[in-house]
Parts: sequence; C-alpha cells; structure tokens
Amino acid sequence: MSKIILPGAEYAAEPESLSRRRFVTGLAAGTALMGLGFGVNAKPSKEAMKRIVAGQTILRGSKFDLTYSPLKVNLTGNERIATAINGSVPAPVLRWKEGDTVTLNVTNNMAEDTSIHWHGIILPEDQDGVPGISFAGIKPGTTFQYQFKVNQSGTYWYHSHSGFQEQTGAYGAIVIDPKEPPPYTYDRDYVVMLSDWTDEDPNDVYHKLKKLSHYYNFRERTISDAMKEVSEGGWKKFWQNRGMWNDMRMSDRDISDVTGYTYTFLTNGHAPADGWTGLFKKGEKVLLRFINAAAMTFFDVRIPGLKMTVVAADGQYIQPVSVDEFRIGVAETYDVIVEPSSEQAYTIFSQAIDRSGYARGTLTPDPAMTAEIPEMDAAPLLTHGDMGMDMSSMDHSGHDMSGSSMAGMDHSKMDMSSSSSGGMKCGGGMKMDHASMNKPEMGSGRAGYGSKRKITHAETEYGPHVDMRSEAPQYRLDDPGVGLRNNGRKVLTYADLRNLYRTPDPREPGREIDLHLTGNMSRYMWSINGIKFADAEPLRLKYGERVRINLINDTMMNHPMHLHGMWSDLETGDPKYIPRKHTAIVQPGSKISYLVTADAKGSWAYHCHLVYHMLGMFRKVVVS
Repeated sequence: MSKIILPGAEYAAEPESLSRRRFVTGLAAGTALMGLGFGVNAKPSKEAMKRIVAGQTILRGSKFDLTYSPLKVNLTGNERIATAINGSVPAPVLRWKEGDTVTLNVTNNMAEDTSIHWHGIILPEDQDGVPGISFAGIKPGTTFQYQFKVNQSGTYWYHSHSGFQEQTGAYGAIVIDPKEPPPYTYDRDYVVMLSDWTDEDPNDVYHKLKKLSHYYNFRERTISDAMKEVSEGGWKKFWQNRGMWNDMRMSDRDISDVTGYTYTFLTNGHAPADGWTGLFKKGEKVLLRFINAAAMTFFDVRIPGLKMTVVAADGQYIQPVSVDEFRIGVAETYDVIVEPSSEQAYTIFSQAIDRSGYARGTLTPDPAMTAEIPEMDAAPLLTHGDMGMDMSSMDHSGHDMSGSSMAGMDHSKMDMSSSSSGGMKCGGGMKMDHASMNKPEMGSGRAGYGSKRKITHAETEYGPHVDMRSEAPQYRLDDPGVGLRNNGRKVLTYADLRNLYRTPDPREPGREIDLHLTGNMSRYMWSINGIKFADAEPLRLKYGERVRINLINDTMMNHPMHLHGMWSDLETGDPKYIPRKHTAIVQPGSKISYLVTADAKGSWAYHCHLVYHMLGMFRKVVVS
C-alpha cells in the first residue's frame, strides 16, 4: 500500500492559536486545518503542523486507495462543504516512479457520480477518467480501479471530470520520479498548487454568468475614468478610443469571468491571510513544482528577490530559462529552481490575471520568519491588438498599442513576409468597416517555417451565438500577455520554450485542422467553430498520422486548451526542439499551432480547461 511521507518535518514548530477573524484575503489555514480533522479555533498538534508547514500529505508507492467524501471547510469565515479526496483539499500528492504500473482504487462515498482524470498522463483510453467519453463514471457507493503503466516523469495533477467538483476541491498533484537522474540538481522540492475557492455553489456561479456575463467584474468604467481620459488626451482621442469599444459592445476591462469578488485564491489549500510555508537551508537549490489547479484563474507568479530558472513545462524538460515572472494558465505546470543565497524569507506571489486578488506562499529558513507581500500590479486593460486587430493603418493617438501586432517581439523567429491585418468583426452588430485595412494574412502554418493559408470562418461561426470573429489573428509567442507587457521584469513567454531533446517525431504534418475558439460573451455561450459540444461531430484522426492543429481565438478571453491522451507539440519557432505540452494558452485575438501524433487509439476529450467554458468549448476526438 501507499506510504505516507511528511516533508519538511525537521522544521515543524508549534503555531500560534488561530483566530476566527474573517480576512479579505481569506481565513488563516482554514482548509488545511479542517482537512486534518480539527476546527479553526483548535491548536494543531506537532504532527499536524508538519503537514501544514510542508504542504500536503504525500502518498508514495504503486498501490493507492483514494476516497471521495464531502468535507466541511472554512476559508472565509463561512463553513462550506468541499469535495475532498482522502479527507483533504487539495487531495494528497501522489508520488509515482517512471516505469512502474500503478493501481488506484477510487471509492465514491458521495451522493453523486464522480471520476478522476489523470491530467497530462499518457495512458490507455479506458483509464483516462472522463465520463461519457472513456468510461461511465464512478457511481455512489462503488469503487473503480484504475491501473496503467507510468511511461513518463515530471509534474502533473489529477482532478474530477464530473460536474463542478473540481471547483469545490477535487484536485491533487502528481509527481513522477524519473528512471534516469534529471538534467539538473536540487536539494529539496515542493509542490506549489494554485487554485481558486468560492463559498458559492458553482451552479449558482454559472447561472449568474449566464444571466449577466460581467456579474463578477466590478471594474467597469465610470464617469471619473472618462473625465480623466478627456483631460489627458482631449475629446477627439477619447471618442476614438471609446467609440471603437462601444461599437464592438466590448469592455477593455473584461479580463476574467470570475474574480476575487467571489474567489479566495489558494496556495496548497492555504488562503493568503496565512499562506503556505516551505522551508529551506541557506545555499540549497529548491525545485518548486507549480501547478495551476484553478477552475477559472490565470496566475502571474514571481518571487521578489529571487530569479527562477524554468526547467520543465507540463512535466517535460526544456532548455533552462531564467526569468523573474511567469504566467501559468489553468491546468499548466512549470518546474522552477530557485537558490536562496541568504537566510531570509521570500514571498511566492501569485497575482490573479485581473489583479482582483492573489495567492501567497513563503519560502523561509525559519517558520517564524515572514516576508513582505508586494503590492499588486495595476489592473490591466485589453488593447485593440488583443482583439485581433492590426491598427497600423489607423490613427493610434490615444491608444495603448503595446499588445498589438506583436509589438516589441523578436520577429526573427517568425515568418512575417506577409503581415496580418483586418479586425475583430462582431456578430452583434459592429458598425466599423475594416475592409479598407485588409492586406494578405500570414498563413496559419508553423511560425517561421510553415505553410501560408488564409484563415477563413465557417458558416457555423455566423449568428447570434457568436458575437466576435478575429480577422487578423497573430502568432504572439513573444508576447507575455495582457498585464505583463513592459513591466520591467523578465517574463517567460512561449517563445522561450525549447525542448531539451530533439523533436521526437520530426515528420511534416499530413494535414492541418483549423479550430476557431468562439463564443458570445453577453449570452455566456462558448463553442468551437461556432458549434457547442452537444451539437458537434467528433474530430477524427487516423492512427499514426501527424497533424497540425491551428487554434484561432476569436474571443476576448484567454483559453487554455487541453488535448487528452496525446502530446501537443507546440510550434514556437525551432522545428528541431519543439516543446511538448498537454495544455496551451491561446491569447485573445491570437493563434497558435501545434503538431499531434495520433498514436493513441480510442476516444479522447479536447476542451478549454476553464470549467465554466467547458460545457460548450469541447470536442470528442476519435483516433482509429
């Protein structure tokens, strides 16, 4: 059976009694303590403190018993029911070994069906854990046995693929130790799992979004904002800027669907009021395994005072990149190494992309030492470039074009011989005429060395269910994204990712598939090529073929797209060292492409990993 490991035990110390005060940033240690079986006013034992300081319980071995059950938690001063695995939120860390065959008995002690999907793990179809696609789900009162060989190593995670259970706590980390030593050294490692928690029933959250898509956005423009813009740039510039957004019936402040108004952002289950603590000794190399297990939140992560060397993306080794900050999309993972050179505490600071809150952790040589929490960056604004527009032929005075047409990017990695232009056309009645700006568009093939084909929109993308279409999507691989541009810090981009090893399958693709990420924001309807999952035909691949998938984001939201069962070889400019990912962010008004080797027969899920988008922005992929 699995063996329980409590990391960092040598640093455990008696904590102070916890207050029941409510914090704006969450209640101190709420979930961690409740998950260990005592209330928020209780003083934890030394054994319990070992778990709190170090993070989560770790289960090692090849045989595991996992049990779903409801759990009372308190993160905000209000007691709620979470979906727990083995009595904790997050679920225990599972530590496997590459080459082993693992057996996982999952028992459902809840009143509704459940499941576990092993995110990023390459395994047989019937072990993937997606109800309605690869198996029927786990009924109440029953046990389902997963069993498969582990053919990879690195940092991954697992979560429920049933209803909104992932939002209510059904997620945990997976760490797979490699057969051969990794290409870097470290002295200790920690999982840093980021997530978002709401006291609301997720069904209520979804219903509110359906009724009013900006229900949770409290950053709408005010009269004082308008007067400030007029005083700074005059009425002409004001109307130029505002008029375009008004005609498009869009808001440049619409960054996240669900915000800190309802969310408390967690690090390893800890609210920001107390945060999670990891310990180190001076001079050690610490490997931090970042996992974004949030339902809806992108995080921008930095550790003030420490450089981070990124050594793996989505569990796969990359050529090391030194950065100050990185954006981690929902479901992505990044492994980074830090080397604290002094005996001081450091804050692991993870801002929500819309700056409505943050998650916090602390690296420290002493649990009694804390670090200053930095101020959040200014809330970002979308640019017309984020809307898929090339504004080069228009009067830009008064516009922030820092995100448009790959401004500030290294174009040497891209084939820009035929530049894009056009605009974001809106099915909801946009009156602007972009036809005068049209020029030949860069092809949808690989950046810098692919084919050139004009991206077209299918008939299914026209109608009230789609309110925007990008007519000038750009490869913005060097663009760190809205809110991170020109911030004075070195920010990781997809253009920085190069596989440590040669591309495993160097074949040219036999065909290309264009998938438009579509939606109607005001109706909160999401789809692919204008067709929601319930009405869509499966995407069919031939076993063994190499195919290029071009993802075009016709919406104003970031979408983390996840293909089950097969790797997505992200085309970042160097065909010899293509990085492998299981989840890839497609920025607003942009496009990306990746190559897929259809080497896994069966039916697989393919979807946006934002849980409230997933109902529509989803496809079944059949490999035969």
